[in-house]
Amino acid sequence: MSETGLMQERYRSVRQTTLSIAERLSEEDQAIQSMADVSPTKWHLAHTTWFFETFLLRDFMKGYRPFDDRFHYLFNSYYETEGPRHARPERGLLSRPKLSDIHAYREHVDAAILDLIESYTGAENNAALSDLLELGLNHEQQHQELVLTDIKHVFSCNPLLPAYAPQPANRPSEAQPLQWHRFEGGLVEIGFNGDDFCFDNEKPRHKVWLEDFRMASRPTTNAEYIEFIEDGGYRDPRLWLSDGWHVVQAEQWLSPLYWYEKDGHWFNHTLTGPRPVDPGEPVTHVSYFEADAFATWAGSRLPIEAEWEFAAEKTQGNGNFLDGGSYHPQPASSPDGLQQMLGDVWEWTSSAYSPYPGYKAADGVVGEYNGKFMINQMVLRGGSCVTPPGHVRTTYRNFFHPHQRWQFSGFRLAGDAA
Repeated sequence: MSETGLMQERYRSVRQTTLSIAERLSEEDQAIQSMADVSPTKWHLAHTTWFFETFLLRDFMKGYRPFDDRFHYLFNSYYETEGPRHARPERGLLSRPKLSDIHAYREHVDAAILDLIESYTGAENNAALSDLLELGLNHEQQHQELVLTDIKHVFSCNPLLPAYAPQPANRPSEAQPLQWHRFEGGLVEIGFNGDDFCFDNEKPRHKVWLEDFRMASRPTTNAEYIEFIEDGGYRDPRLWLSDGWHVVQAEQWLSPLYWYEKDGHWFNHTLTGPRPVDPGEPVTHVSYFEADAFATWAGSRLPIEAEWEFAAEKTQGNGNFLDGGSYHPQPASSPDGLQQMLGDVWEWTSSAYSPYPGYKAADGVVGEYNGKFMINQMVLRGGSCVTPPGHVRTTYRNFFHPHQRWQFSGFRLAGDAA
């Protein structure tokens, strides 16, 4: 297949995947915003389309006419240089445009993008177009994960506790025994190094000094976390960072998000509906504060992101991604090596989200994509059970505020080698 054909096929594939994720949802499902951090599904469908229209068609296709000039205001997310935008906490108030209008918007932009790819193949500035196209596709994959993360929260607020997908006939599992793997530190390099796509926050590759350290063979499990709960973990201020203890008290946290106790047993709401908490699965939907408190209780710590990346590159065992169809973290499948470094749950690190030495934000408007968020957030690594396959790498840096836990976030323990 020609270069043009490959680009067009990749574009069609990513865009269709988003529609396939959304097609299980009713029109009513796709309009709801359950909290400020959540966006309605139809907003995700429109915003990803806005990205291609704004940053590719407007700037590269001569004579392109926007589908609807009002959409530029409605579906801008956080690009200040693109002007004013509809407030994020009020996205759920957009009963109009209708979902059918959003689908027409996508079809309009898709047709124009495919024509643009055809016309620019071999042109001098094809590299610039290709780079923006690849950024847009990876951006859409991020929103594919967010559609599922957000609709899980939406459904959890419904007393009927609807399911996104049928519930599998799972039996309670036992976790693989936790083992510790030792790594010799020294002067190491981390960060992306290659010609393939990566986000700008993964570069430049640079040197970091690491002391010898150890890493747990798998993420912390539900069974281990229940021990923490039953030992009074949520009642002992000595285990918590000050800000974390304030959140625990203010929000009255007693367990991970989506957990509830019934007749002395723990249950959780999943994308396949309510079910008993499986002891062998990685714990998920915990904040950085909860992960840090557990690590303190366990006499360990969370890894810094350089340790996580160094270990992942040395010995990597992949877990489950979106294509596995579980929509929920699965137990580690083997006792060997480091399991689930990629997939199942995003893993909190103890590293603040900040620029690497020598980092430079991308030129132009897309420079707002990552750099301006490098403050007051913590880094997560590894992807989750709803991350599209092939989207993440060992260098991939996700980031959230330490109190947030609606993402599929878990953790893995680490410690000093001694």
